[in-house]
Amino acid sequence: MRARLTKDFRFEAAHTLPSLPDDHKCRQMHGHSFKVEISVEGEIDEKIGWVYDHKRISEAMNPLIEMMDHGYLNDIEGLESPTIERMAAWFWRKLESQLPGLAEIVIYETPTARCSFKGEF
Repeated sequence: MRARLTKDFRFEAAHTLPSLPDDHKCRQMHGHSFKVEISVEGEIDEKIGWVYDHKRISEAMNPLIEMMDHGYLNDIEGLESPTIERMAAWFWRKLESQLPGLAEIVIYETPTARCSFKGEF
């Protein structure tokens, strides 16, 4: 039997989107309360009864969240123009070797705007 686990993380950060036209409001520095969902899929271990220990996901994500929380995302290597699409791919690259079965990353920059990424580059 297969299942998918999803664990949520939150952080506050500022960014600019320098690739946008000069008159676009998101080119100016602004901040968001980001929410990131990390989903892992796999076979349920019949002995234990789960796919994954959620702690494993937290151990992989916590250093990344600490790096970003209350920071300026553009200063992070690989996020010089941190759209949520680029952020999702950045998280994927950082996590895929640590989280076998990584299936999807969803990043919310507002409660109604999000990006879903499934590792397709």
